[in-house]
Amino acid sequence: MAKKRVQKNAENEKSPKINNAPTFNKHYEKLDKEIVFEFGGPWGATAMMIGFPILMYYLWGCLQFYRGKLVSPFDGQLWSQIFKGTYPTWYATKIYVSFCLFELFLAYFMPGPIVKGAPVSSLKGKKLDYLCNGVASWYATIVTSYILHHYGWFRLTEIIDNFGPLMSVAVITGFVITLVIYVTTMVQGKQYRMSGYLMYDLFMGAALNPRLGRVDLKMFAEIRIPWVLLFYISVSAAIKEYELFGYVSASMAFMVLAHFLYVNACAKGEECIPTTWDMTYEKFGFMLIFWNFAGVPFTYCYATIYLHNTSIDNKQPIQHSQLWTYFCYALLLSGYYIWDTANSQKNRFKMITNGSYIPRNTFPQLPWGTLKNPTYIKTKHGNSLLTSGWWGIARKIHYTADLMMAFSWGFITGFNTVIT
Repeated sequence: MAKKRVQKNAENEKSPKINNAPTFNKHYEKLDKEIVFEFGGPWGATAMMIGFPILMYYLWGCLQFYRGKLVSPFDGQLWSQIFKGTYPTWYATKIYVSFCLFELFLAYFMPGPIVKGAPVSSLKGKKLDYLCNGVASWYATIVTSYILHHYGWFRLTEIIDNFGPLMSVAVITGFVITLVIYVTTMVQGKQYRMSGYLMYDLFMGAALNPRLGRVDLKMFAEIRIPWVLLFYISVSAAIKEYELFGYVSASMAFMVLAHFLYVNACAKGEECIPTTWDMTYEKFGFMLIFWNFAGVPFTYCYATIYLHNTSIDNKQPIQHSQLWTYFCYALLLSGYYIWDTANSQKNRFKMITNGSYIPRNTFPQLPWGTLKNPTYIKTKHGNSLLTSGWWGIARKIHYTADLMMAFSWGFITGFNTVIT
């Protein structure tokens, strides 16, 4: 019955018009001031701030030294090997910091459209400007990395060869930036929704929209660091495989493709991000900072790390049957299509109702990415809920597609380890 009512209401609604969304909503002003403990409150947040890095080191150690076998986390030999293999070096620091600064430079200076975000309740409904130059920055990064590698100024294989130290530098960077942003925000008196519990506030963050000139640091950290670095970890492993064996296996090529699709999607659709919940509500604390600077690039790459280590051990890359390889590629590409177009439909609908939609020709523009005359229903708080396209089929279909891609990343490694 509920489904029929939704369909009936959707049919009676007219297509959304530009600027038909309320500019300020008292409900969200009230919500913005509420302190609701998530993730187990102060104790849970503290446990995750300690546990995340430990888990990263443990899983990497299992992949690096035991080829994916889950050994006892109390094994002293394991941690001795991890300590030696991940000790942060000055060379790794130069690689990681140079990469971050280069991406920040691009985010500041490269051209791109300026898009209005959604109304921010804590700013009395003000819409912030976001410089969306992700595509130009992404292409500039590809060209620069090619030049550096081709002329031997920085061989991309250095990334996989220094993975352990790079991970430690990233972990340290995540903690340092968390503290710097927190202290700076408190000194400036720009903190929001503070609980009064230090560890919880460090985890959730104090700043809502921290900026460095015209660069929104939260959007920068979400897009320009994790996915680009993840892609280059796979590229590094693929080049290393080619140097060792004279070819790149279908499995390693799969990981390069998978990570390329993800980072390219983030770049080509960056203008959709300013209207998301992440930008308007989530604060910039350890949860977002650490995950973007360390967690995503150095955990989502486990399939790549496993394929790389196994090929070295076996003196040849992992080979699957053609049928299984085709299945993995098909699962990846179909999942990606649903994920890309579903997110595009949802976010462009938001941009249309927000008055910030800008048609773009960034590659690739997939069929059914923008809905014509979409139907929707109004919520009790005055928002528009999309009921067309993929969102007329399932409410969280982009997560289903995300899982399809995630499983394909694991399937391409086989079934000898549960980590991938």
